[in-house]
Amino acid sequence: MAELRTVTVPVVVERDEDGVWCAHAQLRPGVGGHGEGDTEEAALDDLREALIGLIQEFGVPRELSVTLAA
Repeated sequence: MAELRTVTVPVVVERDEDGVWCAHAQLRPGVGGHGEGDTEEAALDDLREALIGLIQEFGVPRELSVTLAA
């Protein structure tokens, strides 16, 4: 059975001039995904599917955690 892993990726969500919601995320330089939808959530769902495919093809991106003082 495959091990489940959560990958956190920063995303940008915006609405274009035609009212379509667009979501974008970069896994690593040159490898990013895009999603679109009638709602913000639909765009994020579309992006999620794209990122799953990219991670399956290119692997999980390296991660670094940074702690900031509030």
